[in-house]
Amino acid sequence: MRHRTLITGATGQVGSKTIDLLLAHPEVEIVAAVRSPEKAAAFNARGISTVALDFDDESTHLPALQGIHSLFLLTGYTVDMLRQSKALLDNAKKAGVQHVVHLGACGRDDTTVAHWAWHQFVERYIQWSGFSFTHLRPETFMQNLLGYGGEKTIKNGVINAFVQNARLSWVDINDVAQVAALALAHPQQHNGQTYRLGYDAMSFGDLAHLMTAIVGQPFRYLPLPPEVFLESMRSTGADMAYMNCVYDHWKRYAAGTIPGADDTFDNFPAIAGRNPIKLSDFIQSHKADFAY
Repeated sequence: MRHRTLITGATGQVGSKTIDLLLAHPEVEIVAAVRSPEKAAAFNARGISTVALDFDDESTHLPALQGIHSLFLLTGYTVDMLRQSKALLDNAKKAGVQHVVHLGACGRDDTTVAHWAWHQFVERYIQWSGFSFTHLRPETFMQNLLGYGGEKTIKNGVINAFVQNARLSWVDINDVAQVAALALAHPQQHNGQTYRLGYDAMSFGDLAHLMTAIVGQPFRYLPLPPEVFLESMRSTGADMAYMNCVYDHWKRYAAGTIPGADDTFDNFPAIAGRNPIKLSDFIQSHKADFAY
């Protein structure tokens, strides 16, 4: 019997890729959550059902959640994610949702990085509410090398970042979506799991050397002060309660005061039945994007 699975964040990078991968699972009836008829039309053209859902409009929650067995919960980059998640989860409980897959953030259980801790509060609320669950904690997205905050990360071979010489743990969004899709398609196999997702560790200086070798053009890393990030976010009108947290964690990366910043894991082959994408694979597949 097919089970209905609601995907929030359906038009974003992780949500849209998760939907693509779920199409290979006939036991899942995909339902994409959208906020406009225009976005619904694109899914409907592919034979994917849609429902209207606005995190900030609680009147849309219960209608969207009716008949849903599994929920993929993705929230935006604002402090409102806490209130939004609680409201949606409360309504999911009323609607009879059974399983929640939550896309969280990096970090060990004892993290004090603020926005990572917020996601861990959401994880605990999911468990306290009595859902079966799968928690996803991805490390730094490799796709951030292509762009971040609407800006290209690498321009004319110059890589800018705000972490000095820190080593970060990296994961490809395609691998995150693969784990999400499997947890949604087979909730009984992934119930109770917290999957930390990071499969390569490298500094931006090391990345510049690797890109030079693979792309065949010179790349160099130019670290920027975290204050540049903060001013950029202010100028774009981002939610500063959230972005001040990001600013603080860039400073902590640079100072080397985030425990486990370069943690990597060996869980992916057991989950997905293949090896994870490494940074060399990612750069090779995006050579045209990095060339200048």
